[in-house]
Amino acid sequence: MSSKLRPSPLPSTPLSTTIITTAAAASSFNVQHSVANLQRRSTCHIPAHIYNHPSAILLELCTCIKEVHQFIPLIVKNALYNEHLFQTKLVSLFCKFGSLREASRVFDPIPDKVDALYHTMLKAYARNSSLDNAFSFFSRMNIDGVPPIIYNFTYLLKACGDNSDLPKGKQIHAQLIVNGYASNVFAMNCIVNLYAKSRMIHEAYKMFDKMPERDLVCWNTIIAGYSQNGLAKRALHLFIRMQEEGRSPDPVTIVSVLPACADIGSLRIGKSIHGYVVKAGFQSLVNVLTALVDVYSKCGCVGAARLIFDSMQFRTVVSWNSMIDGYTHNGDSKQALQLFQEMLNEGVEPTNVTLMQALHACADLGDLVEGEFIHKLLYKLQLTSDVSVMNSLISMYCKCKRIDIAAEIFENLQGKTLVSWNAMVLGYAQNGRVTEALNLFCKMHLQDIRPDSFTMVSVIPALAELSVLRQAKWIHGLVIRTSFDKNVFVMTALVDMYAKCGAVSTARKLFDMMDERHVTTWNAMIDGYGTHGLGRAAVELFSEMRQGAIKPNDITFLCVISACSHSGLVEEGCKYFTIMKEDYGLEPSMDHYGAMVDLLGRAGQLNEAWDFIQNMPIEPAINVFGAMLGACKIHKNVDLGEKAAHKLFELDPEGGGYHVLLANIYARASMWDKVAKVRSAMEKNGLQKTPGCSLVDLRNEVHSFYSGSTHHPQSEKIYVFLETLMDEIKAAGYVPDSNSIHDVEEDVQEQLLNSHSEKLAIAFGLLNTSPGTTIHIRKNLRVCGDCHNATKYISLVTGREIIVRDMHRFHHFKSGTCSCGDYW
Repeated sequence: MSSKLRPSPLPSTPLSTTIITTAAAASSFNVQHSVANLQRRSTCHIPAHIYNHPSAILLELCTCIKEVHQFIPLIVKNALYNEHLFQTKLVSLFCKFGSLREASRVFDPIPDKVDALYHTMLKAYARNSSLDNAFSFFSRMNIDGVPPIIYNFTYLLKACGDNSDLPKGKQIHAQLIVNGYASNVFAMNCIVNLYAKSRMIHEAYKMFDKMPERDLVCWNTIIAGYSQNGLAKRALHLFIRMQEEGRSPDPVTIVSVLPACADIGSLRIGKSIHGYVVKAGFQSLVNVLTALVDVYSKCGCVGAARLIFDSMQFRTVVSWNSMIDGYTHNGDSKQALQLFQEMLNEGVEPTNVTLMQALHACADLGDLVEGEFIHKLLYKLQLTSDVSVMNSLISMYCKCKRIDIAAEIFENLQGKTLVSWNAMVLGYAQNGRVTEALNLFCKMHLQDIRPDSFTMVSVIPALAELSVLRQAKWIHGLVIRTSFDKNVFVMTALVDMYAKCGAVSTARKLFDMMDERHVTTWNAMIDGYGTHGLGRAAVELFSEMRQGAIKPNDITFLCVISACSHSGLVEEGCKYFTIMKEDYGLEPSMDHYGAMVDLLGRAGQLNEAWDFIQNMPIEPAINVFGAMLGACKIHKNVDLGEKAAHKLFELDPEGGGYHVLLANIYARASMWDKVAKVRSAMEKNGLQKTPGCSLVDLRNEVHSFYSGSTHHPQSEKIYVFLETLMDEIKAAGYVPDSNSIHDVEEDVQEQLLNSHSEKLAIAFGLLNTSPGTTIHIRKNLRVCGDCHNATKYISLVTGREIIVRDMHRFHHFKSGTCSCGDYW
């Protein structure tokens, strides 16, 4: 052996020997058993008294590194440290307990090292150190002339697989072949595992297919490889083939194949495997039962999953995680949090996965109190440096509308990942903080953080809310430059964005260009047609969808019924509501009932709408009565309006908008005493009307106008221009509608009407753009009747097209008419 080094002194730190007396008093059976083990393992001639020495026996009984440290002084005291037996055992124990530094301090000075010591050290490096360190030690073995054995290669291959380091793995594969182990089953199984974990599953199968013989481990490895690489059907095919070739599945096989059943949602196969588990006697194994909990949950049978979970005599934290995830996956976040609390009560320490699932449930429920409790728990468990957990925490606070806390966590987070940025961009977008979402997206770009498809799908809806066509085109160009124009979800977001920016024809062009469409793509286009008042186009597209392979979902029906509502297609809307359940087995949600009330109410069928509400199989919610109240305002029905309003006041006492609607209904009926009562009640309860606000984009800047506001730099010019414009449209036939205003003189009524936000925004647009330019306006409330009528005349006298997006739909005003046909 070329390594001839002088022994170095032992660890200088004196160690306690207090445990020696206790360990030496071990039972006679354990001592004799330990001596026999030492004699059997030694490859050198060692005197018998060495084996029987208490130090040797104590080392054999060690269960932790602390005990090793306590026995070393005894070894030194008896001058046994340089004995081969003790050096070998110390190296082995330090390696076993993961202390490579101490193992090296013993290993390096040993003269005449035996090969077994090198093999032990290499195994420890492969398991407890970096791949580079393991490879360096393997090179040292070659330099020291130690011939490799099969296990050297398998240790390194496993480490390469665990780290998905294919280049290094290929180097070891080549070494295997050079050293004559190419046909070794154990080695080839490690090669299959390497390729599978490196996401080269087809290469893994080639290796598997070339094997002259395959043991059960080989089958388990390739089945797990396909399952873990998202190729569930192939994994199940190999599972069947394995049995056809005479191999009976063991628990590892079952745990490998059940996730494949979960991935494809095959309850039938899952039940079949469950039957085999019972027949084979595996039903007491915790990992098998945990996998069954997972498969039943993901196949929608959360009740069956809970029965299995409750039957388990022993549960690991993974078992709890699977059941909690099962509830979350099936939309029962409340039960998920209850189980999480039960887990804590039983003293099971949650992992980062547990807390991420619990935070997800809090986000779904909007449960800020429980979310804050988990936030404190993160500090207690020292998980605040876990970026994945903190990302979930950011998402939870965003969903619970505490974007301020989410932003603070994000700013202080060390080692942000792309997921962190995505969570914050999405959080801003979902909370209506569109500007912040776009600014953060730009900051990503400045820091050279490349967006992924999720980033784009988060930021595009934010731009859609701005409804600025210029910015829509900018993000579309970025999508093309970053090669996301083939991603179905990104393209779907673009379709939706263009529709919400008033360019529904551009949205349809993109829709037609898509090679692949998801159900959300169809939904976006149908909804786009609906919000633009193109009900017939929405119905035709829905009919085309029904003839294809993609089946409509509950959102599709909501979009098409709403489209019918905006266009007065009552018969069609009622038909779709019926076939939703009869033909597709989809139960209507509260949103569908609200859309039906809106459909009937807008068409003036108020009694039918009220009867529909009374006959609902579930208790009507706010949106249902809100649709009814809105319809009563349109059609000036005081009696039903009062009934709907009183229900709304019970369900949402702080909803000032409903009080305003009722006051408007009374005003239309000249019931001014009741108007006064409603306004008095609002003042008493501190309720305020949401101020009207209209936005217009001009030269890379968005200008905001509030009703009656004079804060804009051009306000004086705008009001002068409006006065002239109102005279022009009056000459063309416009008559102001002042029914909602009383107790003031007629000229003051007109002044109040003329200061509505959309009129101010339109005047600003006309003043600051060249003739023929289309003006785009976005308003936060429904367009009032007077402004709708005035805008038609403004489009006529100015020859301009004016597109107004209010809170419900688009109005395209051109040549004195509106695309809604005065039906909105």
